[in-house]
This record gives sequence, C-alpha cells and structure tokens, in this order.
Amino acid sequence: MSLSVSTPPSVDSLLGPGGALEVALPAYEHRPEQLQMARAVERAFAEHSYLLAEAGTGTGKTLAYLVPALLSGRRVVVSTATKTLQDQIFFKDLPLMREKMGLRFEAAYLKGRSNYLCLHRYDAFSKEPQFGSREESRYWPKLKAWAEETDTGDRSELDLPESFSAWSRLSTTSETCVGTRCPQYETCFVTRMRKRAEQADLLVVNHHLFFADLALRSSGKRTEGVLPWYEAVIFDEAHALEDAASGHFGCSVSNYRLEELARDAVASLKEDDARHAMLRALAARLRAGADALFAQAPRALGLSGHEASVALRAEVMAKLSTPLEGVRDALAALSAFTVGEREPELAAITRRSDEMEEQLSFLEKAESSDHVYWAEQRGKGLFLRASPIDVAKELRERMYGALDTVVYTSATLAADSRFDFFANRMGLYGEDGHPVTRVRTLAVPSPFDYPSQAALYLPTHLPDPSAPGFIEEAAEEIERLCEVTGGRAFVLFTSLRNMVRAYELVAPRLPYQSLLQGERPKQQLLEAFRETPSVLFAAHSFWEGVDVPGDALSLVIIDRLPFASPGDPLVAARINQLQQRGEEPFEQYQLPHAALALRQGFGRLIRTQSDRGIVAMLDRRIVTKAYGRVFLDSLPPARRMEDVVSLSRWFNGPVRPVRTIR
Repeated sequence: MSLSVSTPPSVDSLLGPGGALEVALPAYEHRPEQLQMARAVERAFAEHSYLLAEAGTGTGKTLAYLVPALLSGRRVVVSTATKTLQDQIFFKDLPLMREKMGLRFEAAYLKGRSNYLCLHRYDAFSKEPQFGSREESRYWPKLKAWAEETDTGDRSELDLPESFSAWSRLSTTSETCVGTRCPQYETCFVTRMRKRAEQADLLVVNHHLFFADLALRSSGKRTEGVLPWYEAVIFDEAHALEDAASGHFGCSVSNYRLEELARDAVASLKEDDARHAMLRALAARLRAGADALFAQAPRALGLSGHEASVALRAEVMAKLSTPLEGVRDALAALSAFTVGEREPELAAITRRSDEMEEQLSFLEKAESSDHVYWAEQRGKGLFLRASPIDVAKELRERMYGALDTVVYTSATLAADSRFDFFANRMGLYGEDGHPVTRVRTLAVPSPFDYPSQAALYLPTHLPDPSAPGFIEEAAEEIERLCEVTGGRAFVLFTSLRNMVRAYELVAPRLPYQSLLQGERPKQQLLEAFRETPSVLFAAHSFWEGVDVPGDALSLVIIDRLPFASPGDPLVAARINQLQQRGEEPFEQYQLPHAALALRQGFGRLIRTQSDRGIVAMLDRRIVTKAYGRVFLDSLPPARRMEDVVSLSRWFNGPVRPVRTIR
C-alpha cells in the first residue's frame, strides 16, 4: 500500500481535529468517539493484541477501524454479518478514503463460490439447458449474453429472481468445485477473484465466507480456500459471529445434498462413455435410498409440519438404521466406482461420497458430547445436522493460534455493561478462566442525545406474553401506537406465528400501507416502506442490519423480550452444557443473549442525530420481573413513558432542537 501524502499519515492526522477527513469534507464534524476507537484499534495492531470494541450507533466505527487497518502495513480481512455493510464498506467508505483522505491501497470484495458463474458447468449446461419452469427459460438468452461479456461472473450483475433454480447447476460450492484439476481453472472467475485478492491490502468478506474458508483450511483434508493468506481480522457486526461459526464447524446431510450428488454423478460423463450406464444406475440407487430415508424420517423423528426441528438421539436414529444403511451403501458403491478415475469430476464424486458417508455415520451415532444433533424440516427440505455446542473451543483451535491481531466490534457487545458474556462465547478465555491472549476492551458511547431523541414506552396493562389473549390485546396496542406516529413503524416479533396473527388482526384496520415479511424480498419491502408511510410486520432478519434513517421510521414496536426458545435444539444443548458445568444458564447465557438481541431491535430507531421516535416494548416483564433491570440498563438512556397520552404529547408536541453531544 502506498500513500499520496508528503508526511507519514497517522490516525490523528487523518481523523483528528483539523485532520484530512475534516479538511476534505466541510460538512464533516470531528467525532471524539471515532478518534478514541481508532486509537484503540491502532494500538491493537501495534501490540499484536485482541480488542473488543463496542461502538454505539453514530460513532463512525467503520472509518475508525479501516484507517488503522490500512496504516498497519498488513493484509487485513474485514468480515461483516450483512451484505448491506459489506457494500457500504467497499463502495462508499473505501472510495472516500482514496478520494478524500489521500490513501492509496488495493482492496478486494469477496463472496462465496456460489455467487459466481462456473465456466466449466456453464459449458456443460449450455449443451443441454434444462429449467425448472417455462418462466425460468426466458432468462436464458439474457444469461448467455451476460456470460460472454462479464468480467467478474458475479450473479449480482444479473437481474435474476432469487428462486432461479438453474443457478445451482451454473455455479459451484467448495464441495462441488473440482479445484486445480478443472480444465478452466486458470480462467475461472473464482480463481481470478482470488488472484486479485492476493494483491490486495484489505479483503472485505462476510462472516459465512470467512468461517467456510476457515473450516475448510482447518479440516486437515483440503487446504485451498477462497481467501488468500492474511495477518489480521476485523469482525464488524461481531454479535452475529457465534451463529455463523456454528453453522460451518458442524455437518449437515439433506435430501437436497444427496440429490445434487446423484445429479452431478450422472452429468460427469457423456452418454456415449462406456461407464455412463453404470454411473446412472449407481445414481439411481442413491436416489432410491435417499427417498426411502427421507420418507420415513419425519414420522420416525417426530417431525410435523413444514417448519419444524427436533433433537436427534442415538436411540431415535436407530429407528432409521435400515434406510441409513441403504444410503451409506449407495454412497460407498458410488465412491468405489469413481475412485482412481482420471476425470476431475469423478474425483470430486469420490470425495463427496466419502464425506457424506462419514457424516451420516457421525449423525447416526449422535454420541459426541461436544455436539448437538437435530433434524430440521423447511418446506420440501429435510436436514440432519450436527453443530458444536460451544464454538469457543473451535475458535481457539482453528483461529487464535494463527492470528495475533483480531478486532471485534459492534454496537452491541456488552451485556449489563460487561464484555464477559461475549468474550467467553468467543473462546477468549480458556477453561482455566485466563485469557488465551492479550485482550483489551473499549466501550464508546453513541453521540446521539437519546433523552431528547427517543422515548421508551413500557406499558404494564397488557397480559403476560404467555397468557391467552396476549396477541389480541397487543394488536389493539399496536393500532393505538401507530396512530401516534402516523404509521412509519416496524413491528418486530420473536416468532413468525405472532407476526402473522398480529398482521391479520391489525392490517385491515390501519389507514397506512401494511407490509409483511416474506411477501416480498427484503430489499423490496424496505423500498416500499421508505416510499410511503407504512407499518412493517417483521421478525428475525429485521431485528438487525436494517438502516432506515429519517422520518420514514419513527416507531419500533417489540412484542416480547427476545429470549431464545429453549425448544431450539442448539439452545437446549447450550443450557444443558452450562448446567452440567454447575453454572446458571439463565443468568450466564439466556439473559445476556436476550439483552443483546433487544439492543439490536432498539437500534433500528435512531440512526442519525436528527432522528426522533419511539420504541415500545409490549412485554410487561421488563418492568415487573427483577431481571428486567438487565434489559433496561443495557438500553440507551431514552425517556421512559407508560401511557399513550403522554407519549403522543411528547411525540407530537413542539419539536425541540436536537442537542448534539460533544
């Protein structure tokens, strides 16, 4: 990296009072909070240490870590939880640093393999294109023209529907890619992306890609990942790391995965090849075995409905021993037939068959005390899964030994003003209670004036969320609150069932546009929400990573405290693990986890220093239960109110100038 300035730059000369950013952008005002965090990140790089940095909304934390990262002279990975932040960093923040701060550097934006066109698969598909519907086939001419001219192969350049099923046969994954044996390896878009990344000072990725790459590298079986060698990592939106890591350090076998293997096996040889008939027969045997297994599994495992999950135990899996053996035998036969063949596609079939046979055996035994096993049904898909109960051990073994500089940052890392919960979940303390490396912490407050900008409405007249009739009474409260702000509301739920029920009750009575999560893609919902006063009923993905500044969002309603369901197999396993250690799971896991989730929901409201609005918590337990103090103490210091009349008077009264804290 080179710098187009006459004197060596520093964090202070770029972000401090009268620094390069303030000089270049007259509208920009120096933020002491930003400089404080930037200095802490700079120190972490200088000391080769770890930093936990909680930075409240509005502190400018992105530039606060990007500047010292680029000045460090090392190759740094920046990993985010959402594509929105990934795009902001690469297309907004980094160009700003080049154009306004005089920094010269190379940066690369990396996505998972499945986002890119696979030239090898594209050639095979082009000879005999097959589509799931006539509607999909209409995109083929446009896709072919794009494939001939694209420089990146990135699917995002195309306006394809999310449900475009043919893309899975035009792209590849770490499992299906044949790697260096591919005849188009050198011209491959992923290979070219990786070569660009090898020349970059900064790599912008997401958590799922980071942990997919880390799991692949540390598996001991295959060493080539998507990411080149790097020296330090900055995790933004670090509160989402545990779930992302859990998904990549375990294993999963599904009817989809087995069908894809059978399909790829048939497609790996031309029909006039003498081996093709046997390969087709072996693929048919695998399909038959998979059909038998997944036809019997729902009843044997106790799954019901299209969206359900259930824990797996060895005695339960024993009910499926016959169909499981049939699938394993089919995988072994497929592997035995393809092993040693020269074609890279057949070598990949061998590897994939062996891996799935091994994983099915691991799932059937369900005996590792470090893992939780469960089955999940989603629509037509049925998944048998295993994940580590605690990712702390995995992170210590797979990552910390190889990296001496890691920065974790988010607006929500501390629970009850302490970093212990997050640090322990991330494995930063060993089993002896001592830090595994040098760890520093920093909490930088938001510059927003929450007492003037936000009100926290805490009604106590509603029934307990578990009581009959709660959602009906909550629906009436939602309608009253929307009258106060003229709609412009997010109504956030902890369950899809309550979300749908509230929407059915409230939407017909509202004079505003009503939107429901799942009816349209997320981005389309947000665009519709911004265009006209609306009420959006949402869950899960809208609790975090959503940015709607300005008057479009003036009210956030939360139906209940976001405790993770103890019926979720992974949550139940974590609770049980803590109990076996003699620890108290509610205080040490469930409560701090929920407090961080609530802070994320609250954080949707105030995004700029001119925003003003209301957060309403309809769960009376935040006031009536002793543990409610942990939630309240974790939230920003908004004005607390208990009746709608006072709330309306505050919101609709004379608008007072927002005071800026410096």
